[in-house]
Amino acid sequence: MYSQELLKPDGRKLTLYSRFPIDEGIVAPSPSNEKVAANPHLRWHPLRGEWVAYASHRQGRTFMPPPQYNPLAPTSDPEFPTELPQGRYDIAVFDNRFPSMSIAAHDPPASIVETLPANGTCEVVVFTQDPQTALSLLEVDRLDLLLQVWGDRTSKAPPQIQYVLPFENRGVEVGVTLHHPHGQIYSYPFVPPVPARMLECQRAYYQQHNSSLLPDLIQQEIAASERVIYLDEYAIAFVPVCARYPYEVWIAPIAPVATFNDLSVEQRFALAKALKTVTLKYDGLWNRPFPYLMAWFQAPIDSKPHPEFQLHAEFYPPLRTKDRLKYLAGTELAAGMFANDTLPEEKAKELQAVVVNIETPVKL
Repeated sequence: MYSQELLKPDGRKLTLYSRFPIDEGIVAPSPSNEKVAANPHLRWHPLRGEWVAYASHRQGRTFMPPPQYNPLAPTSDPEFPTELPQGRYDIAVFDNRFPSMSIAAHDPPASIVETLPANGTCEVVVFTQDPQTALSLLEVDRLDLLLQVWGDRTSKAPPQIQYVLPFENRGVEVGVTLHHPHGQIYSYPFVPPVPARMLECQRAYYQQHNSSLLPDLIQQEIAASERVIYLDEYAIAFVPVCARYPYEVWIAPIAPVATFNDLSVEQRFALAKALKTVTLKYDGLWNRPFPYLMAWFQAPIDSKPHPEFQLHAEFYPPLRTKDRLKYLAGTELAAGMFANDTLPEEKAKELQAVVVNIETPVKL
């Protein structure tokens, strides 16, 4: 992996990553030369026992611009700079202009509940310079590079960070504001509620069984075989038996792995193949782009070993049937108990029936 760190005119960082040597002399552009003055803060939610971030400046963020004003495309006119430069590179990571958290956040407002500066980071990860493609259409070795990028960003997290979460929102159905293929990385100064609960459950299981919960579940899924979407020696993709969403899929190494940086070369490449297979199958369901939220969960950053925690991705598609969306309603939002109108086995069969070739380029 090759990388090159640059500084934008407004003070934000840009890092370019590539499978090949990166062009020399690249200058980092920015849509604005004004320093980002975001000062988000956290407020404690006493009934839920969790932090809520407040970042009112995000109301001014870019929303569905026409293609000629795509801020994630490489700059073609120096008079109208975008976030990315021209040049030879594969993936770009830069600080979000409209962050929900900022390392520089300070002096939170006083309130009747506890407040703190939202001292985290929000990075944008642009998967490709081509605005017309998608994650499912990228080469397997570029997806392998993406997994390396997520690991590199994790290792470069500031000292106050406790948890790093890469994710991708795809499709207007899940709130995307820019169509260019990209994801984000949120780095939190605490372990957020969902991975914290995962950590708690996996830790309790490990203490009781002296083995890791998700790898043990994976072995059961392999033995059952009816929900498996992709499988090789090192990685698996499957519709979990406990899926909360129709077409929900998990991707994971088969052997215990806590973080991106604990992956072997073979495991990482296998995960890249699993990732391409799943996203191709999604798009192949109805021969059109398939909306989803993809989140990658790894162990916290606390300098402690986490043999109990298993690195994995979870896909949450909002689609219930071909033409209907699955919206979270009272039982999900209010009670926190999900109600799935379909069986995981049924949706796994649909995905299994989609034939894909991860080596052959396709178009949406």
